[in-house]
Amino acid sequence: MEKPAVTLNNIKKSYRTGLRMKRKVAVEDLSLDVTRGDIFGLLGPNGAGKTTTIKVLLGIVFPDEGNGSLLGCPLGDRKAHERLGFLPEQPYFYNFLTAEKGLVLYGKFFGLEHRLLAKRTPELLDLVGLRQDSHLTLDKYSKGMLQRFGIAQALLNDPDLVIMDEPSSGLDPLGQKEVRDILLQLRERGKTIFLSSHQLSEVETICSSVSIVNMGRTVKQGRLDDLLAVRGMTRIIFKGEDPAALDALIPVASDVEQSDGRTVVDVETDVTFRALETAHGLGMEMISATPLRLSLEELFLETIRETAG
Repeated sequence: MEKPAVTLNNIKKSYRTGLRMKRKVAVEDLSLDVTRGDIFGLLGPNGAGKTTTIKVLLGIVFPDEGNGSLLGCPLGDRKAHERLGFLPEQPYFYNFLTAEKGLVLYGKFFGLEHRLLAKRTPELLDLVGLRQDSHLTLDKYSKGMLQRFGIAQALLNDPDLVIMDEPSSGLDPLGQKEVRDILLQLRERGKTIFLSSHQLSEVETICSSVSIVNMGRTVKQGRLDDLLAVRGMTRIIFKGEDPAALDALIPVASDVEQSDGRTVVDVETDVTFRALETAHGLGMEMISATPLRLSLEELFLETIRETAG
């Protein structure tokens, strides 16, 4: 069985802060697993421990307690770092360089040979859609273009695992879509993507699994489809808004809403047929009947409220 791309087991990390240098716990008893080839989302409110978790993965800091692995190697192992790419939340680039020269420079920092860089640079500029603008210096780039350039530099070493901290931060909807499309392309190429984000709608669109952390602990983790499914519940959508239908369906449903020319009914799965019979008797036309599913925002807010101190 193939090992996970990332594993953290009961990680604890604290820092000394303030004039009295008291210890403040940033991460406590945090565990997670990331399957190879997944796009994995690390979610949590500000101060939940996301940045510290990423620093532990990158080997910037070491845990006080616990252990983990990166691409099958112990945390901090140089061999794993050679197969790792990273895009920070607020990357800094040398703005006087063109995109092409910038990638060559960062590739040399990584120790890549000139022949390999000559091949990789145009490929990456094509991937992120910057080939036509590669002659421009980076100070001429928009926020979205810089973010795409940052993704390109994170891929210079053709990593197996790419860690990204808020890859869509500050981008307009078009820029967010451009970044999302690139991440989906990377998944198709077999890359594992680990991203931390506050953009819950983006995470719901592209991630296959997530971990929600709060107060330094993992409070919920799993495949997104499993986490969002509401077991034993079905959502039925009918055409039209009829007050009589509202009165007739309320006794058999847990929730009924009418808006935008539709009637949305949430029922326990074992009474779905009864609800359909009731609606049919009123001449209502069904649009769909599917298992009830929360939005990621609903799941996130519910989880954070449940685990608040």
